[in-house]
Amino acid sequence: MNNSMRKSGLANLYPKRQPWSHKGEHGFVMIVGGSKKYSGSPAFNALAALRSGADLVTVYGAERAMNIAATFAPDIITYPLDELTPHYVPLILKESKKFHSLVIGCGLDRNERTHEAIVDIIKKIDLPVVVDAEGVRAVAEHPASIAGKKIVLTPHAEEFRILTGERVKPNVSDRKTRVKKWAKRLGTVILLKGHVDVVSDGSRVSVNKTGSPFMTKGGFGDTLSGICGTLLARGSEPFQAAVFAAYINGRAGELACKKYGEGVLASDLLEYIPQVIHS
Repeated sequence: MNNSMRKSGLANLYPKRQPWSHKGEHGFVMIVGGSKKYSGSPAFNALAALRSGADLVTVYGAERAMNIAATFAPDIITYPLDELTPHYVPLILKESKKFHSLVIGCGLDRNERTHEAIVDIIKKIDLPVVVDAEGVRAVAEHPASIAGKKIVLTPHAEEFRILTGERVKPNVSDRKTRVKKWAKRLGTVILLKGHVDVVSDGSRVSVNKTGSPFMTKGGFGDTLSGICGTLLARGSEPFQAAVFAAYINGRAGELACKKYGEGVLASDLLEYIPQVIHS
């Protein structure tokens, strides 16, 4: 799928709104992420989700991260928790009934109890899910947890190695082969991030060439996950959501990098998401 086809596809994903549209028709996104150290990740998730068209976004996570997210923008609803542990799984599952998709993993702590909670949530939740960062590492320990679920895994190269045991080369052909193989084996959609993003559901494969070498700073993967969460919440199936999220995030990043170059921040990308969608 080339960029002109993606632009045409975006028009279908974002049809003209009807005058009597109401809150909820365009997706409620639930985000579980953040920790004392990685406090910015859920804010990036949430703002990218809102900028890509979600009606409502609520973030659940460590209190420090929630307080910081709340000060980023009053548009973000926050629900402070202690460190994510199995204790909070019943609460997350109960709250999830209000939403259309879940984004989980960004900025969470790396420990056994958090991984246990992530896996339990994924196994039991009745929503399409974007699994990133620490979520990918948790799934790697319990791959059966995603069986039969609507899941998009969004690893970078090292997380892909942890997930599969295989190292990918800086070669698109190699990445296409490995991503397709493992997407089929795991029964899921994998979006392998890189200079060229590769997406597969085990039968179809798509590559995305938008983006910039300046997008190596922390946060650009978080914005991608947030966009993907919105597309799932608005009704896209996982492969389609992953393909278009990669395009939107990469193209918005290109525009931000054109302006800021070496000084670009992930937060700079946010203002360009609507421009990409409506171009």
